[in-house]
Amino acid sequence: MFASFRTTGSLARRAASAGQRQIYGIPTPKSIVAKSPEEAYSVAQNFGTDKLVIKAQVLAGGRGKGKFDNGFQGGVHTIDNPQQAREYAGKMIGSKLITKQTGAGGRICNAVMLAERRDPSHEYYVAVLNDRVTQGVVLVASNQGGMNIEEVAATNPGAIITTPIDFEKGLSKSTALELAKTLGIKEGGQEEAANIFINLYKIFKDKDATQIEINPMSETVDGHVLCMDAKFGFDDNAEFRHEDIFALRDISQEEPSEVEAQKAGLNFIKLDGSIGCLVNGAGLAMATMDVLALHGGNPANFLDVGGGATPETVKKAFEILLTDPKVKSIFINIFGGIMRCDYIAEGVIKATKELGLTIPLVVRLKGTMEAEAKAMIKASGLKIVALDSLDEAAETAVQLAV
Repeated sequence: MFASFRTTGSLARRAASAGQRQIYGIPTPKSIVAKSPEEAYSVAQNFGTDKLVIKAQVLAGGRGKGKFDNGFQGGVHTIDNPQQAREYAGKMIGSKLITKQTGAGGRICNAVMLAERRDPSHEYYVAVLNDRVTQGVVLVASNQGGMNIEEVAATNPGAIITTPIDFEKGLSKSTALELAKTLGIKEGGQEEAANIFINLYKIFKDKDATQIEINPMSETVDGHVLCMDAKFGFDDNAEFRHEDIFALRDISQEEPSEVEAQKAGLNFIKLDGSIGCLVNGAGLAMATMDVLALHGGNPANFLDVGGGATPETVKKAFEILLTDPKVKSIFINIFGGIMRCDYIAEGVIKATKELGLTIPLVVRLKGTMEAEAKAMIKASGLKIVALDSLDEAAETAVQLAV
């Protein structure tokens, strides 16, 4: 699974991205992290310039337009003296920042970053990512940076330039320079921009990244090109190769239920609906969510228990589902291929008894050890609605969640 796949972007650490940019010689504004208002004051006092920017270190986009749960507006501000640094840090640290990407609950701000203020004359968007169409790595760039790239893609798709990259050879200097020129970067900054493009791909390949996003990359009034902000995503499967990066993980920035699920080897993503889902296989899980939506329901989660689930992991999955107060019914949809239906039934019965389950439970089991599983559920005497038809089971789960 990719770390960047999860809704929180759990390992897309700005701290990690800053470190990797420095190691690879990518130009960025000088910046220092502070974890308390007094530390922010000290950093600002000794920074060497009064013209600074203070940024809430929260793993979500749209920080500048966000709002803290204490009423303070904006997670990015310019400051002109150490007193302002202390004041703004005091309003940010320890509070939750709510943006379009965090959901209504927001994300806790545990630190702020103070960076030198570099005035941009123009802002660009740059990303390195895997592309389904070319089945390879591409560099995506636009001269309309500093804003939501999805909005640019929808309103002006011609402003986005996609450049395929040879995985082994990387991005050539001539291609990188041509891209800088096409973006409209002034001649004096084209060499810097080209080197940024080339080195971003080197990070992507060397560190097993799944995404690198620079927004914005700025051309400054003094003619330089700098990466002002970044978001990185890394492949979970490569953790053994990059323990230094993964050690930077901050689980306070993640959904607690997703952290617990990961510990148990469950693929879980929290959503906003009222029907808890427990399914084996990502494809079937997606299809199950679609069928629930077709019948007017909203899934509370994506949960794939995989092919090697045991009664214990099934019970853990139930515990995670029941931590969400919005869950009004649970729908279990299992196709037993590698997975044995009787293991699921055993876990369901165990969880129902031990956890004192009171919300309605709908179960659909098909495949390996199906008959045995159904017999176990029937013999348990528990109030479990067992159905064979996917449509009927989904519709029942939706009705019971009302």
